[in-house]
Amino acid sequence: MAITAGMVKELREKTGAGMMDCKKALTEAEGNMDRAIDILREKGLSQAAKKSDRIAAEGLVGMMISEDGKKAAMTEVNSETDFVAKNEEFQTFVANVTKVAMEKEPKDLEELLASEYSDGVTVEAELTSKIAKIGENMNVRRFSALSIEAGRISGYVHGAGKIAVLVKLEAASDSEKLDELGKDIAMQVAAMNPKYISRDDVDQDYINHEREILIQQALNEGKPQNIVEKMVEGRLQKQLKEVCLLEQTFVKDSDKAVKDVVADTAKALGVEIKVVAVERFEVGEGLEKKSENFAEEVAKQLGN
Repeated sequence: MAITAGMVKELREKTGAGMMDCKKALTEAEGNMDRAIDILREKGLSQAAKKSDRIAAEGLVGMMISEDGKKAAMTEVNSETDFVAKNEEFQTFVANVTKVAMEKEPKDLEELLASEYSDGVTVEAELTSKIAKIGENMNVRRFSALSIEAGRISGYVHGAGKIAVLVKLEAASDSEKLDELGKDIAMQVAAMNPKYISRDDVDQDYINHEREILIQQALNEGKPQNIVEKMVEGRLQKQLKEVCLLEQTFVKDSDKAVKDVVADTAKALGVEIKVVAVERFEVGEGLEKKSENFAEEVAKQLGN
């Protein structure tokens, strides 16, 4: 019987065991869900199941960049509480998983989880072990691994690992000045969170959608139809400056746009510089968070 991704997902949700372990159990059980659950229990691999339904929306983003700036990776690892995110063992795990992502450059999360963490132990097996030891649900949520031949990758981490950004700059140089530019752009992205790198990257559907909204806003304000179109185009251009990285006002010098800073560095180095990729991770973005006060959090950690 063919084992589908849906079956693996269902078994993982029921047991809290790792994806690869669930796949192996289903294969051994020839697709029988109940038997697969028993196999995981027999092997002690469903030990984290009771914690698997808890919301893990806190955590850390780990970042690692090679010494020559040619390879880099970021990973987001979630925990239930910020209390655990400050735990040294948790932080070490995040750093080690990020190192694996940078060195192995896995194609997807499943491949990262199946990668060797240390001494024949996979990332996923180590995660399961940490869940059992620390006593909270944890999750390797996502990662990004970048590499470049001409140029370099730079990064910025904000808020002790709550926001991290990688910037990939293509250029016939890998000088410190290029790295400084990359770090400044990464800081810009952390602060301003642009949707696109340049206007060329903007989806036409996005422009059409925003134009419709702006037209309706202008009409609702009672503006005459004959000036609405011109007014909307002005507002749209202003909005594009806010969502496109290169058009944004530079956070470190309000007299310049980011594209001006890139041009200045390119001129100083005598090379063309292109921002080819930007990755921004913020802990827990898009995840539901539960409210819990600090006293309750500490009491939970102490087992009271």
